[in-house]
Amino acid sequence: MSRRGASGGRKPAARPARSGARASGKNNPRPRPKSTAKIVFDAPPAAPEPRTLRLGAVPGATPGRWIDTWKDRMPLVTLELVPISFATQRAALTDGSVDLALVRAPFEKDGMHVIPLYDELPVVIASTESHLLAADELTPADLDGETLLTSTEDVLGELDLPVIPSRIPPLDTVEDAIATVASGAGIVVAPMSLARLHHRKDVEYRILRDVPVSSVLLAWPIEQATPDIEAFVGVVRGRTANSSR
Repeated sequence: MSRRGASGGRKPAARPARSGARASGKNNPRPRPKSTAKIVFDAPPAAPEPRTLRLGAVPGATPGRWIDTWKDRMPLVTLELVPISFATQRAALTDGSVDLALVRAPFEKDGMHVIPLYDELPVVIASTESHLLAADELTPADLDGETLLTSTEDVLGELDLPVIPSRIPPLDTVEDAIATVASGAGIVVAPMSLARLHHRKDVEYRILRDVPVSSVLLAWPIEQATPDIEAFVGVVRGRTANSSR
């Protein structure tokens, strides 16, 4: 029997890879360079600029409930209340003194958006010594023979009343006319809000039935409509903060 080699017939062990030898690309991929791309963060949005919405209001108009809602809903837009007279209510809108306004009828609507808001009952304002105050309400027939004082601020216009025109020329304001009524010189017919606005201890008023009411309107120029005006219109119309037009 022949003699086997010193290895005893076993295969020689595989040689270890030489130090520094490169391994296969599949098993040991070449490392990729680190990305040098910069991360850009979005700048915070610019805060909206504070601004003002100018709301005109004729004497006696009552926008308080809408102003309160506006302050809660539009805190960055100041609502400035601007008193205007009945005689200059349209001019205040056309000359840019106000952005929109609470006005009284009659009102020229040409070139304007107009929304009816509410109607006011007319009242008879008389001296506390007048016999007219014995009734809770009055009708035109109750005014037969009474002297009617007027002013340049009369908003009810010509009323069909059985009264005697006063010898006193039209006074400058309703307030002046009411002050004259206190002396017993006659009566004044005006919307209830004006009687309350110019209340005195020496005069009282009674509702006058069967005569035209005084209508209060919201008006603004058609060509000057803005998002802030539309927002106020939404408040007046009772829209919620999330409702659409």
